[in-house]
Amino acid sequence: MTTKVAIVDDHPMVAEGIKAILESFDDIDVVATYSSGQDIIDNAVALAPDVILLDLNMPGMNGLTTIELLLEAREETRILVLSMHDNPEYITTALSHGAMGYVLKDVPTEEIKTAIDTVMTGQRYMCTGAKGSLVPEEGEEIRDALTGREQTVLLQLAKGQSNKEVAAALNISVRTVETHRKNIKRKLGISSTAGLTRYAMEHGVLQGTGAFL
Repeated sequence: MTTKVAIVDDHPMVAEGIKAILESFDDIDVVATYSSGQDIIDNAVALAPDVILLDLNMPGMNGLTTIELLLEAREETRILVLSMHDNPEYITTALSHGAMGYVLKDVPTEEIKTAIDTVMTGQRYMCTGAKGSLVPEEGEEIRDALTGREQTVLLQLAKGQSNKEVAAALNISVRTVETHRKNIKRKLGISSTAGLTRYAMEHGVLQGTGAFL
């Protein structure tokens, strides 16, 4: 089975270098290379890539916004961040916005292929350098933060709105709302709608004053 990959990086030499590496594998098909987040968003549905290799720091639309909009347009696509930054804040924020993995640009070429294969199985992939940056202090637990859109969806759900009503209010599909709802429950460790409402009340979400994770 061939994996369709799109590469998004504003440095042409980087994008072409990665493309050349990946095209040496028989089960990888690089369907496109782009230099901006807007370009991949405009073409994601038509291209239907299985995996998108995405740089976070690009001119115009930033990588985090690109991740959110890509997943709204095509939620089944796996997004793999390819970055030069090993800052823990970069990594955790990218993962919380929906990225399936984080790979530093200085990894051996074979590791990019390993990362693609891993996220294609539905598992997260962290390269050794990124994983090392996320080692928590003793007694500390790493938790995913809610994205801005997830916060908005949580607010609507806490008001008692159905998935259909939330979709209409935010002008997104019901399926997208369901995905956001699932991710919110996973991130907050809450299994029921009543639990989400209780969380929203306890954290001041309904008053718009609560601080999200």
